Amino acid sequence: MHATTESVSVEREITIGASPETVWELLVDPKQAIQWMGQTATFDLRLGGRYRVEVIPGHTASGEFVEIDPPRRLVYTWGWEPGSGNSVPSGSTTVEFELISSGEGTVLRFSHRDLPSAEAAASHAHGWDHYLERLAGVATGRQVGSDPWISGPME
Repeated sequence: MHATTESVSVEREITIGASPETVWELLVDPKQAIQWMGQTATFDLRLGGRYRVEVIPGHTASGEFVEIDPPRRLVYTWGWEPGSGNSVPSGSTTVEFELISSGEGTVLRFSHRDLPSAEAAASHAHGWDHYLERLAGVATGRQVGSDPWISGPME
């Protein structure tokens, strides 16, 4: 008998009307990152450095930086800390942002790999769609306001 493990990815590509440098800072500066995702964030931005983001109350994501190539590519492990009620443990999956200069803006290619099931992928896809839209808004100077998921249900 052979054991198999299902591994699923979420992939997105969006165009943002801001430079790769602007988008990069929103990804790697904790004070800027919480404008589009999370309540609090701490980043030790170096290879093997840890990050921690309290995304919504009771749900904290953490992992470590795997690849840092400013302002082009950022890769880190991802998962939820114990008590978050999620089946994706801290550091068990991989998130990748690729930033490509395009005219007056940036093409952002995003992937979240190694998710354990289609259900986990669907849940994370819903979350990333929400947060990537907020990232694009903040990068272009649009007032996105506070994240409605912090104070209410994730819709």
